[in-house]
Amino acid sequence: MPTAINLWPLLGVAVIIVGFILRFNPMLVVIVTAIVTAFAANFPVDKILATIGTGFIKTRNLPLIILLPLAVIGLLERHGLRQHAQRWISGIKSATSGRLLIVYLAARQLTAAVGLTSLGGHPQMVRPLLAPMAEGAAEARFGALPDRVRHKLRAFSAATDNVGLFFGEDIFVAFGAIVLMTTILRELGIEIEPIHVALWGIPTAVCAFVIHAWRLRRLDKWLNKEMSGQTPSDVGPDNVTASLADTATATATAAVKGA
Repeated sequence: MPTAINLWPLLGVAVIIVGFILRFNPMLVVIVTAIVTAFAANFPVDKILATIGTGFIKTRNLPLIILLPLAVIGLLERHGLRQHAQRWISGIKSATSGRLLIVYLAARQLTAAVGLTSLGGHPQMVRPLLAPMAEGAAEARFGALPDRVRHKLRAFSAATDNVGLFFGEDIFVAFGAIVLMTTILRELGIEIEPIHVALWGIPTAVCAFVIHAWRLRRLDKWLNKEMSGQTPSDVGPDNVTASLADTATATATAAVKGA
């Protein structure tokens, strides 16, 4: 007789979704999810506590690894790291925000492809260096930036780091996702080497680079229109027609007055 499958542990997924939607503390959401899942799977209390304690012991050095770089970055920012980055990029006349981010995208993908995923990241690279440099390149060309432009540059800086890391690390043979995929395929009877999975990640990474680089080129064009007082909506066909009609009316009025 087929055995019944207990689906109650899937309640943990619902807890995660609700917790993140309500924007609760992520650590608290993860702990509650683990407890709910364990109880739904009929784990005894002593086993739940033992599992949580074992996980804590194994990762007790993780907060130190995370907090030490953040402290160093905080000290650098306090002593003007962002301002120095902005001044340096402002001195390069040919630099634009889009070109700068394209260069970083290429560097991020290449370093992630060889396993150096820690060379970038939002707290250690995007916030103190990349975003200020993108803003500095735009300020060197257009002057003071409005908040909507500044926030968009920061968003593109973060997105560039994400794209470069996500599609670059898929080429690294020892990446955890590649090992997981090959393990699952072998359990299904499909023999495949990790190197083959990594090689097939190269076309995807190239496509991701081309697509995002095109978006960054469009960012430069958007900046030119936005900072020249001409937003993309101002150049629509309806607005062009209205502008021509206004010009024709003014010309006719001037002709009548002259007559």
